[in-house]
Amino acid sequence: MTDTTRTVGVLGTGIMGAAMARNLLRAGHTVRAWNRTRDKAEPLAADGAQVVDTAAEAVRDADVILTMLYDDHTALEVMREAAPAARAGAAWVQSTTAGLDAVPRLAALAAEHGLLFYDAPVLGTKQPAEAGQLTVLAAGPQAGRDAVAPVFDAVGARTVWTGEDGAAATSTRLKLVANSWVIAATTATGEALALAKGLGVDPQSFFDLISGGPLDMGYLHAKAALILDGGLEPPSFAVTTAEKDARLIVAAGEQCGVRLDVAAASAERFARAAARGHGGEDMAAAYFASFDEKD
Repeated sequence: MTDTTRTVGVLGTGIMGAAMARNLLRAGHTVRAWNRTRDKAEPLAADGAQVVDTAAEAVRDADVILTMLYDDHTALEVMREAAPAARAGAAWVQSTTAGLDAVPRLAALAAEHGLLFYDAPVLGTKQPAEAGQLTVLAAGPQAGRDAVAPVFDAVGARTVWTGEDGAAATSTRLKLVANSWVIAATTATGEALALAKGLGVDPQSFFDLISGGPLDMGYLHAKAALILDGGLEPPSFAVTTAEKDARLIVAAGEQCGVRLDVAAASAERFARAAARGHGGEDMAAAYFASFDEKD
């Protein structure tokens, strides 16, 4: 390890993980990439990554381990397999969006194997991930920050430190709050467009009505364009993933005595859209859940 380059084991090479791996490679880091379905990791070889067969191979002798997997259950399962092969003192950057109850279990596994644990989810979807413009929310020990800082700089435009104890899940808490807003805004966008269709209102007249005012927002136009222009594939954030995150948000609310009706209803809308064949499309496809049949 030099002052600026790291050997990084990347576990999970889906939409986000692959984009993050490519930015690590562009920054001069050595990347060993693993995905449960190897075919999804293979394209990274052309960018200079070492694609390996097992998670253990990916983390062996790595300075930093980056997990960007589907959910916290998968992250725990994969790291139980991989952690024994990691060197003591390596940093584990856990970027999978996790539930509040899962983060302490992940941190305990890290401690069991002498790893420095960083609770480090990211804000942003496919496009900012590909551009290295994510926002990294990070919590973890001061002692290992010099090791992880070049990794965060490669994948993100900004790092927001929320604490020194990854097990406290301070970054995950902030991520769930941010995602609750993203999900609410996406749901509202889809319902407004669905109502416009049902009432025979031209969506453009709605956009013109709120243009430049406090109700206008770039996110509305971005998600509406995907629905109206048929740009739901490939997804920047899939319906099935949004449903998973919405349920994590509801569960987090329940743990602290907060009822989250919009998040709960959004989870059901995402599930309904997925059941109608839109699970692999962008989360904006929850729009179709407003109709009795697939539109």
